[in-house]
Order: sequence, then C-alpha cells, then structure tokens
Amino acid sequence: MINKDNYCVIMGGGIGSRFWPFSRKTLPKQFLDFFGTGRSLLQQTFDRFQKIVPTENIFIVSNAMYGDLIKEQLPEISESQILLEPARRNTAPCIAWASYHIRALNPNANIVVAPSDHLIIKEGEFLEAVQKGFDFVKDNDVLMTLGIKPNRPETAYGYIQIDGKAGENLYKVKTFTEKPELELAKVFVDSGEFYWNSGLFVWNVNSIIKAIEHLLPETASKLAAGKEIYGTDKEKQFIEEHFPACPNVSIDFGVMEKADNVYVSLGDFGWSDLGTWGSLHDLSQKDEENNVVLKCESLLYNCKNNMIALSDGKLAVIDGLENYLVAESDNVLLICPKDEEQRIRKYVTDAQVEGGEHFV
Repeated sequence: MINKDNYCVIMGGGIGSRFWPFSRKTLPKQFLDFFGTGRSLLQQTFDRFQKIVPTENIFIVSNAMYGDLIKEQLPEISESQILLEPARRNTAPCIAWASYHIRALNPNANIVVAPSDHLIIKEGEFLEAVQKGFDFVKDNDVLMTLGIKPNRPETAYGYIQIDGKAGENLYKVKTFTEKPELELAKVFVDSGEFYWNSGLFVWNVNSIIKAIEHLLPETASKLAAGKEIYGTDKEKQFIEEHFPACPNVSIDFGVMEKADNVYVSLGDFGWSDLGTWGSLHDLSQKDEENNVVLKCESLLYNCKNNMIALSDGKLAVIDGLENYLVAESDNVLLICPKDEEQRIRKYVTDAQVEGGEHFV
C-alpha cells in the first residue's frame, strides 16, 4: 500500500537551451518525446513516481508560461497540483515554495524531488532506492541525494565524495564538486570515492525547511511569510508578489554544499541526465558507423559518429560528414561539431539577438 505521507515534486520549468533547436521557449525538452514512446520526458517522470507516490501527492513546479502544456500532458492531476512560478529563480526557491506548500497540507510529508528530464533505465531498482530513502528520512533529520556510480570521467555532471558508511549503500557526504575538468574527473573515477550527483533528493519536509531557513534566510523570509495562506485561494497572489524577490540560487549551492547533515544513497539505475545532444547520442540506437538518426529518414554516405535529427517526414541526404550534429526544427537548422555542443547556448543567444525571439 502506498504511504499517504510520501510526496513527489517534479521540477519542470527549464528552457532546455542545450537541445535547441528542438527545445524552444514555447515547447522545451521536458514536453518532448525524444524516443518515440508516445510519452514526453515529463510524462515518463510522472508515470515513474506514480508507482510509489499517491497521484494526488505529485506536484509539478514550473514556469507560468507552461501551465497549459502541463494540464494537457498530465490530465490525471488537478490544477492545485501545478505550482506555477511567476519568474525563474533556480531550484532553491522552487523547492522552498513546494516545501512550504506541502507542509501546509501534511506536516509529516516525506518528499522526493526530481527533475523532469532524466532517463531511468532500471526503474525497479530506482524506485526501491527512493522507497528506502523515504523510510530513512521519515525518522532522521537528514538531506539525502541519490548518487550514481560513474562509468566514465564525465565533465558535464557534478560529483559527490563519500565519507563514513551509515547503512546499506548509504554514506555521509564529504564534498560536492561541480562539473570538473577532464583530468580531475579521471582522478575522481579512479579513486572510487566519487559518484555522480543525480540531482534527485529525498527528505522530510521539516528537514528541508529547517535547512533553507538556516542557510538561505533571505529566500525563507520571502516565502515563510505566507505559511498561513499556503493551500488557500490567496496563495497564488502571495507567490506572484514575493517569489520574484527570491535570490536566484540552486539547491546544490545554497543548501546541499553547506549543510552538515547530507547523505547519499548509492545506486546503479541506468540513470542519465538527458541534458545535451551528446547524451542523447550515447543513449540512442546507432548504425554500424555510430550515427544516430532521430525522427527523420536518412541516406548517409561516408558518415561516422553523427547525430542527425530532423522534423518528422523529412529525408536527410549527407555525404562525408564525421562527428557532427545536424538538427532541424521548425524555422532553424543547426549544423555544428558534435564535440562543441557547449557552444549551443551561444548560438541561441546570437540567434535571438540577430534574428529575433521567433528563432528561440
């Protein structure tokens, strides 16, 4: 039987600019179906947590401009389960608001917080780890994150260094390191002490609120003032007035890296942060020359290690291309070296400046 004290917060307000031009401001990546499953990344995340969290206890926190998209893709939830931010203020204010909101509904709530765009292959093992997390945090004043055993020196992920063992696959966290250079990432992987930071968290509502009020007092002062009206008709107006004044800070930098009661639960869930075209290439089915073709038809000659994604029904005819990204959607065609995809955010900015908002 699913525990009524268990809650889920899915963060789905990002723009996903690293997946441009497929991901746009009006339809970012969490609302897209990259793998042809018939379910978007947001829907897949919702489906996953619905197996261990009551449907009515799943909340989506997103930007106000995506409210209609969420309602369209998740008709199972009520409007009261969609928390729409009037401004983008990163993950700490997002999580703080959701936590105050949930505590008003259930002061004993245990919460799992998850991004809306992660891929989990071994779902059974993942849900078992989350359930163990729920069981641990309900009786312990801790902040828990899920750590993934690295299989390569990845520079796009943050790393967690483990300290003393506190239980089966459970460790005290020693340090956090954000996106290291390649040589340092190699040292991390070889040491056996470092794990990828998945950005998935489990905690009791009172533990996270206490941490936010201690470590992010400015954020807490803006949002705690409304604790008497959370869950009422006045909440929306209060958030519209106070949320934009919150500092722009991530939960990792603002809380997790500074708190002294952080633990990590280690696992191997077939996890991937679907953050870039490169990560999508790694996860997708490839031809004999390591090319990935999504959405479209293709005729490839002398091509190796490319990522090709065009609109449905289009044909890509390419000769002599190696290690490139070719992505087309609507009114934008992007062709760039696949290994330089970190420049995509610059391309987006330049396209916006030179061409206008309709290109982003």
